Amino acid sequence: MLKRYHQIVGGVFRVIDTCVIGGTWLLSFYLRFDLPVIAVTKGLPRFSKYAALTPLIMILWALVFSGMKVYQSRRMLRRTHEVHLILRAHGAALLLFITLTYLFSEYRYSRGVVFYFGALGGFLLVVFRLSLRNVLRSIRKKGYNLRHMIVVGEGPALETLIHRMDKFPELGCRVSGAVVHEKSQAQSVGGKPVIGHYGDIGRLVHDRGIDQVMIALPRSQYGDLDRVLDSLKDEPVDLQLIPDIHEYVTLGCEIEDFDGLPIVNLNDSPLAGWGGMAKRLTDIVMSGIALVLFAPLFALIAFAVKLSSRGPVFYSQERTGLDGHTFNMLKFRSMRIDAEKETGAVWATPQDGRRTPIGTFLRATSLDELPQLWNVLKGDMSLVGPRPERPVFVHQFRHQIPHYMLRHKVKAGITGWAQINGWRGNTSLDRRIECDLYYIRNWSYGMDWKILFMTLWKGFINKNAY
Repeated sequence: MLKRYHQIVGGVFRVIDTCVIGGTWLLSFYLRFDLPVIAVTKGLPRFSKYAALTPLIMILWALVFSGMKVYQSRRMLRRTHEVHLILRAHGAALLLFITLTYLFSEYRYSRGVVFYFGALGGFLLVVFRLSLRNVLRSIRKKGYNLRHMIVVGEGPALETLIHRMDKFPELGCRVSGAVVHEKSQAQSVGGKPVIGHYGDIGRLVHDRGIDQVMIALPRSQYGDLDRVLDSLKDEPVDLQLIPDIHEYVTLGCEIEDFDGLPIVNLNDSPLAGWGGMAKRLTDIVMSGIALVLFAPLFALIAFAVKLSSRGPVFYSQERTGLDGHTFNMLKFRSMRIDAEKETGAVWATPQDGRRTPIGTFLRATSLDELPQLWNVLKGDMSLVGPRPERPVFVHQFRHQIPHYMLRHKVKAGITGWAQINGWRGNTSLDRRIECDLYYIRNWSYGMDWKILFMTLWKGFINKNAY
């Protein structure tokens, strides 16, 4: 269902997007030089210079849009999400285009043309996309090219499926009714009438001209699955099976084909393949550069720490990172060397008397975290990710907070989505975990850069940094 829709509609969107981008580039030249709002003072450039760049622009936008997963099937349904993703990908492609033309082209293209191209391109991409969607929805609602479907089973998974099918009519599937167990007293499921029982499936498919059957049995009825499938084995219909595991899916769910054997991956890490490699390469380059640039600051802080109290400059503390493995995280020492001798592991407080004079300043400005750049370079941490916690607190929280351990599906970070949203220090753990899981579910390379930039003015100094 989704695969067929994605292949057809996704392919159409790819063609339309590249044509829109190519046409907008040429239109921008016309608007700037044939209908100028601001007078042209440097002469009229040759149109051929701009026209020759059109195929390269179309290829660049196609590559960036594919790389940022604009055409991924799960992202082609929600309109607001789709518009946001299109504009973000368009902005990234435009930035890359400006950079490439500046670095590798001796010819300087008109800033007016680039401005028109950027503004009109984003606008027209969204307009064409939404217009095509509206046309497709209108065609489906009028009953053209529909596939008739029945759903089999009961429970939350099936009701969610029916709701989603009604929400996205452009998929072209119409649910004719539901088939339930013989012992069920239900008259309707998810607003759809019950039209029969498991033993009637073969007859219903034949009599009603059904094209597709979606099976979502509750776990208590898995013993009936053989009976349901056996009754459909000779029917020329598409079959989809939805396992009743939705309550266990927190980060995501994907089906992998292992030499013909379907494997359902629950809560798999998104940092695999090229995305993970790009993230690690960025960590190495950026942490290496930062360690060199901040070397004078490191020396100044080290001198201040040594001068303000006895003890070592750096403080190494065991933290929990990727896959629950521990590592030693470095910080500039901001507390007395015997800070936890009597209390053991405790949370820092706003008026914490364990801090040294310079430590209060370092913690308030987050400068005590700078040595973690070395952890990033080594590979223990990443620049961006959930903040690592001490094992003693991890053991405590994993039994108190649902899905807490899933935050360890990615490397711990110096900064993260929770930190730039103010959830640091002694604040709500539930909200912090919610932010961490949101980051993992929605991770992208661009999101990491967004968090890094936001950290510059929202992450270092915070009222909860103490």
